[in-house]
Amino acid sequence: MNKAIGFILISVVSFSIVNVFVKLLITQGLPAHELVLFRSLVSITFCIYIIKKRRIPFFGVNKKWLIARGLFGTTALLMFFLTLKDLSLAVATTVQYLSPIFTIIFAIYLNGQKIKLVQSLFFLISFLGIFIMKADDFFFSEGSMSWIPILLGLGSAILSGMAYNSIIKCKTTEAPITIVMYFPLIAIPIMSIWSLFDFVMPVGIQWLYILLLGCFTQVAQVSMTRALTSEKASVVTPYKYTGSIFAVSFGMIFFEEYLSWTVFLGIIVVLFGILTNTFYERKVRT
Repeated sequence: MNKAIGFILISVVSFSIVNVFVKLLITQGLPAHELVLFRSLVSITFCIYIIKKRRIPFFGVNKKWLIARGLFGTTALLMFFLTLKDLSLAVATTVQYLSPIFTIIFAIYLNGQKIKLVQSLFFLISFLGIFIMKADDFFFSEGSMSWIPILLGLGSAILSGMAYNSIIKCKTTEAPITIVMYFPLIAIPIMSIWSLFDFVMPVGIQWLYILLLGCFTQVAQVSMTRALTSEKASVVTPYKYTGSIFAVSFGMIFFEEYLSWTVFLGIIVVLFGILTNTFYERKVRT
């Protein structure tokens, strides 16, 4: 197996486990920004240890794009955590998977990337999937989805697109661990100040959940960064969407989230549009 594909699969599984812990904690009353803070504290501990051990320049070289990676990534994560409170794991994850579309759109301006007219059709198909999921309202009176968490998810996907472009800008100048470190480096001061006003003290097993959340986050972040910096995005990206399988499965196992046929169809349509575009890009480049 291609090493980069192995890294992206490790990242997918790890992020899926992280999402389970986040949803458990956020439904138990811990604020989303506080979870971002705890996750960042664990992450930066690992990062500092590795950077010092490998004697890597602490603040990196391409500071402008490293800071951008941290800012966009922090905001995107906060918005995604908020969606997990009100949406099922499967829906929240699928909406966030629209980020590659925005990655491509921003790359037009940042990297001079060109897109074909047919790709615009693939993008429209993906967005149609969102409306199909929302069509749940017309068929079922219970469990209908509000537009607010869906729009938060779209916002998260947009900012993630900028964060991914920032990572690409840094891949020739920075070590993967430095790129990862800028996320908690930016998140900690912002979320610390916010948490001063409404801090909720975790109790009992919640501390274990937080520790595991941070550990799996570190594995996921490093693995994703290694994948993106060691292989073309068109090669590794399709494997990222196996996360939908874990999201559906974990949602049913841990939260009794059973999808209606409209939601399930919407997820399939979103993934179809994204994957079709991904494979089209790969074909064009080869």
